[in-house]
Amino acid sequence: MHSRPDHGHDPCVRVRGAREHNLRGVDVDVPRDVLAVFTGVSGSGKSSLAFGTIYAEAQRRYFESVAPYARRLIHQVGAPKVGEITGLPPAVSLQQRRAAPTSRSSVGTVTTLSNSLRMLFSRAGDYPPGADRLDSDAFSPNTAAGACPECHGLGRVHRTSEELLVPDPSLSIREGAVAAWPGAWQGKNLRDVLDALGHNVDRPWRELPRADREWILFTDEQPVVTVHPVREAGRIQRPYQGTYMSARRYVMKTFADSKSQTLRAKAERFLTSEPCPVCGGSRLRPEALAVTFAGRTVAELAALPLAELARCLREAAGSSAGAAGAETARVLTDDLLARIATITELGLGYLSPDRATPTLSAGELQRLRLATQLRSGLFGVVYVLDEPSAGLHPADTESLLTVLDRLKAAGNSVFVVEHHLDVIRHADWLVDVGPRAGEHGGRVLHSGPVADLEKVTGSATARFLFRREPVTRRQLRSPRGWLKVGPVSRHNLRDVTAEFPVGAFTAVTGVSGSGKSTLIGELTEDLTGVDRLVCVDQKPIGRTPRSNLATYTGLFDVVRKVFADTDEARARGYGVGRFSFNVAGGRCETCQGEGFVSVELLFLPSTYAPCPDCGGARYNPETLQVTHAGLSVADVLDLTVEAAADFFADTPAVLRSLRTLLDVGLGYLRLGQPATELSGGEAQRIKLASELQRVRRGHTLYLLDEPTAGLHPADVEVLVGRLHELVDAGHSVVVVEHDMSVVAGADWVIDLGPGGGTEGGRVVAAGTPAEVAAAAGSRTAPYLARATSRPD
Repeated sequence: MHSRPDHGHDPCVRVRGAREHNLRGVDVDVPRDVLAVFTGVSGSGKSSLAFGTIYAEAQRRYFESVAPYARRLIHQVGAPKVGEITGLPPAVSLQQRRAAPTSRSSVGTVTTLSNSLRMLFSRAGDYPPGADRLDSDAFSPNTAAGACPECHGLGRVHRTSEELLVPDPSLSIREGAVAAWPGAWQGKNLRDVLDALGHNVDRPWRELPRADREWILFTDEQPVVTVHPVREAGRIQRPYQGTYMSARRYVMKTFADSKSQTLRAKAERFLTSEPCPVCGGSRLRPEALAVTFAGRTVAELAALPLAELARCLREAAGSSAGAAGAETARVLTDDLLARIATITELGLGYLSPDRATPTLSAGELQRLRLATQLRSGLFGVVYVLDEPSAGLHPADTESLLTVLDRLKAAGNSVFVVEHHLDVIRHADWLVDVGPRAGEHGGRVLHSGPVADLEKVTGSATARFLFRREPVTRRQLRSPRGWLKVGPVSRHNLRDVTAEFPVGAFTAVTGVSGSGKSTLIGELTEDLTGVDRLVCVDQKPIGRTPRSNLATYTGLFDVVRKVFADTDEARARGYGVGRFSFNVAGGRCETCQGEGFVSVELLFLPSTYAPCPDCGGARYNPETLQVTHAGLSVADVLDLTVEAAADFFADTPAVLRSLRTLLDVGLGYLRLGQPATELSGGEAQRIKLASELQRVRRGHTLYLLDEPTAGLHPADVEVLVGRLHELVDAGHSVVVVEHDMSVVAGADWVIDLGPGGGTEGGRVVAAGTPAEVAAAAGSRTAPYLARATSRPD
């Protein structure tokens, strides 16, 4: 807990000489104790200023003050490039994260509501006569003390069989009979271990003795043996100690614990699933289920929507006044009610604590984390938030503003990177960065009250915030046919049918949790009249610096060929592989071609620092001596898309890829920009660009989930223009969208709701934007009506 700020101190955070990323020696003063919004087009430098400079400096000071071990390494990581920052209080960052949660992660664990509920049952639950009081751990399905012994706390019993694990018994183990095993080295290791144990890995599976087949697939034993690998050409492999794991054990462990959704999905293919017969799906031991509060078990309370859970807890608190343990119950229920209130205020009252995290949208997950932070009770700090309105319906954005105001009223400074015009209008102070992206940005155009931005020429934000000229409306397209979906009964959709026009632009709207993503997910099933389906999401294009814009789009394959065709490369005998940073030969071996080395910090997340040998260039000195038009391959990776388009103007194969990236507004990104530095919106536009560069034949249906999330209105204009071009070329586009300016320009709108969770899940209105804007009972209608009648 930080002490309340001394207002005798500097009332502003003063930044001098900020040079992080594309910032050009920026000087800016931002008042404390206000809601300050940082705006600008994507890539303008606003995040570099708010997160890369202000928050990074606060974090650096924190490391210096409390972590001697981290301090030793922090110089490798590097302080932000800034002259000085004064008047900076401690800071808390709330960035968008798209982690892959495990099957055990839930709304309750993310918000810590589960901890409070468990404590309530431990201290104030009704126990059977003679039963000992249980620790709070006993009420958690994620601990050995609480998990049902039959299903290990998963609630469902996942079983497997020989038929599932070995789909083709004519194959031998060496030929891959055990389909459930992992690939690559791990699978080879299991095969070699079996060989060392004396099993025949070359006989067809069906010819092996039944007892051997049973043991190989289902044993819980994990014997360790010495493996003598067969020597492969040119490689000496030493004997090693190998541990055996049965196919069932591997599949179960992967499904329960892996953070990779791909691996978990693969494991699930080898499993059948049914509710656990012992705990009935509650995931807990019988002793924990024997304890009740307000007449319900902890599992029953955790299954209630949060709004219903709050009502139940309030009633219980009122009826137990004066009873033994009532004071303990009151303190714990008050804490739970306060936590739930913040979550409900952010429009998430329809979620239940036991709802699995992987089933949540990115917007729902981010608001849960925001609600958790808001309950922390800190004051005198700077909260730095990354587009908190992303993924929010306009109705929910109003609740968000109330919550941000409360954070400020508690004595904090709230610095928000944001594009939503309603959030910008609500700010006390506005910092506009630009004028454009990348090397054409990096300057502060305005730092002051919102209204004063109108006088700033060259501001892309001002053009939309104060736009007075009427918006030109497209003529509505006539559908060439209809795709019927449903009836769908999944998640909160109950017997829902919907029709999507072919050859048109359709927007699916509704508050968070209304069922939008579930409905368009059904579009992927049993499509007729569609030659190709393309889903463009905001998941990362890679999780390490090794993956980047150039490799993902295939652009780098052509660039490497250009370098291999130079006279110098031919003279040295360098082929295309020499210019790859992913294989030995041309890459720097210190960092294995990543350009970065991972710095492990005790008790802190690992971070990346530039490689000490190649300085981030990724290649060894010999490879960098080969140049094309004066640039090495590392220099080319350092070019922005825009600069690369000029450099490769005479290389049509490279230029085609670069043009599509420019078309979706990504001219400011560097070709070698690591995937770890890209936002969800940037990743989505890279995927879209990869699609646009393909020669398209036949009719393609494009599905995009919130394509404008994280985009400045100027970037939205560019992106939506590209999507409409796809429709003009004969394709169909369906977007889940909250930006009413985009919805107003659609040909057809399907509005779900009216609320979220059990309050939603039906089609409230479907029709043209004007028809939906006039629909009664739609939460979207009033906001869409405003967008269709007002310039902004």
